[in-house]
Amino acid sequence: MKIDNRVTRMLGVEIPIVQAPMGWIARAPLASAVSRAGALGMIETSSGELDVIRDEIRAMQELTDRPFCVNIAQAFVRDPKIADFVIEQGVRVVTTSAGSPTRYTRQLKDAGLTVFHVVPTLRAAQKAVDAGVDGLIVEGGEGGGFKNPREVASMVLLPLVRSKVDVPIIAAGGICDGASMAAAFALGAEGVQMGTRMVSALESPVHANWKQAIVDAAETGTVMLKPEGAPALRALRTERTDRLERGEGHAMADLARGQRQVYFEGDLEAGVALTGQVAGRIEAVLPVAEVIERTLREFSETLEQLAKSYL
Repeated sequence: MKIDNRVTRMLGVEIPIVQAPMGWIARAPLASAVSRAGALGMIETSSGELDVIRDEIRAMQELTDRPFCVNIAQAFVRDPKIADFVIEQGVRVVTTSAGSPTRYTRQLKDAGLTVFHVVPTLRAAQKAVDAGVDGLIVEGGEGGGFKNPREVASMVLLPLVRSKVDVPIIAAGGICDGASMAAAFALGAEGVQMGTRMVSALESPVHANWKQAIVDAAETGTVMLKPEGAPALRALRTERTDRLERGEGHAMADLARGQRQVYFEGDLEAGVALTGQVAGRIEAVLPVAEVIERTLREFSETLEQLAKSYL
């Protein structure tokens, strides 16, 4: 099944599913599997390791001839020439996040790239549209990773933004299957972004302990941490993040200190495992191709069942 809408046409893909740009995770092994399955894989820059990212982009170009994307995470990439860097890699689609849409949009679009900006509020969405972006990634507060401290759930944010702007919307936060994709489309999206679902995928480079923790998590199994003077973040609930929630320590310091042990050694108490609430709905570690195929099939079945029942 292929979907023809503004998002698939802009991104050059068959399936309007985008893999989120998780730091150290959104690299060629995972992103190429997503692109080969007909969706849009994404390479991160939030790690700040631009020499490594250049190699990852080259690896993508060797692993697949399908479209892929690069994310510019402005708050975490200090190189003022990051837009030049992305343009030089020959990619055609970029997402910008964690900063102002006015900073790079014009430069990227003048170079012929398609630009989507990540927004957590209506005000941010309107600012991005005014800056000339091609589309928006509207991110609800239930998603994992860095967040607006005043989070708004997708059920509220998506239809609000849709009612005020005309550009294509990709929904992020709470998406893991065809039913949630159908719900996002009903609320005004034309595509969806998956983060936690992709962290737990077979091709994800994170340790099996983290993947299993996602599978085992309840719907209450994440915590929103709001360290003073820093972005909020949603993470897997562990003894360590329970202490951080109580104000014992600083989440950003833990994030900087223990990520390699969390990500690649499986010690979930060493740092902070960025994870969305949708972990409570993920029941198995699956290959990316199966995740996307199941999602698309369930999306179609959900729409058909709704039409059969109510129309």
